[in-house]
Amino acid sequence: MTEPIQMTQLEAFAAIARLESISAAAEELVVSQPAVTARIQGLERELGSRLFVRSRRGTRLTDAGRMLLPHVDRALAAIATGRRAVAEVVAGTGGRLTIGAAPAISTYVLPAMLHTFQAEHPLVQLSVRSGHSEEVLELVLRQEVELGLMRPIPHPDVSLTPLYEDPLVLVVPRDHTFGARGEIQMSQMASEHLILFDRTSSFHELTSSIFRQAGIDPRGFIEVDNIDAAKRMVEQRLGIALLPGTSVQAEIGSGRLAPVTITDMAPVRRQIVVARRRDVGEPSTIVADFLRTLDNLRPGPLRGRTSGA
Repeated sequence: MTEPIQMTQLEAFAAIARLESISAAAEELVVSQPAVTARIQGLERELGSRLFVRSRRGTRLTDAGRMLLPHVDRALAAIATGRRAVAEVVAGTGGRLTIGAAPAISTYVLPAMLHTFQAEHPLVQLSVRSGHSEEVLELVLRQEVELGLMRPIPHPDVSLTPLYEDPLVLVVPRDHTFGARGEIQMSQMASEHLILFDRTSSFHELTSSIFRQAGIDPRGFIEVDNIDAAKRMVEQRLGIALLPGTSVQAEIGSGRLAPVTITDMAPVRRQIVVARRRDVGEPSTIVADFLRTLDNLRPGPLRGRTSGA
């Protein structure tokens, strides 16, 4: 039965090969000469070949030893790199962080958070995977991302931590009569074209269900495949839209879009959570630092509401 090759054997082999002296290698490794000799003898038994020969010039590699040396050097270098990587992760100064995020989050919320985090952790490699919340959940379950930012989808293997609430905000062109009033009733929307985005998203179904439940049939619909296109459609006076509040902050702030309160509609807010597998243990320093960044930069109250409540 063979014995596994030990790290100490490889270190002794590399030191003797470089210094051409067992005594010098022992001094460098801070062990006794007999200990170094025992390590080399164990390595030779495992490999079935002598690795060194002694001469008046010192301890020299055999042909087998010369063949082994580059492999040992690469192995020791890889282990040293791994140790540095682990130390960086433990210290929070390096490593890699992969995040999954639903489209509205990755586009309108996550960039500012990543900017702050990267400024504090410049050596951490960041990777973002986008997808609908169902897809983000699968990424978390398959451990392809450390964290998922998504709407709540319960799963026994995943913990969900509330991050922020994103209200649906009715936005209209800046010179629209609704914008001048600042508030309307739900029935007044029946005369308008409604801009809907991404039929595959839960926002599309949520918006559609609001009108179905109110018994309102808007004058027409325009469907687009993303939020940015929906905003441009509203700016071009092609209709009005109920959009996630975080996605329209810039346009409302610049005056390109106007928020309108719907006085007879209950507030509609989407909860956004951080998803993480339950069985991965305590978060690493990098993950913990990013969670603190999320907590510190979570979106605050937004201008524009969907009801008078």
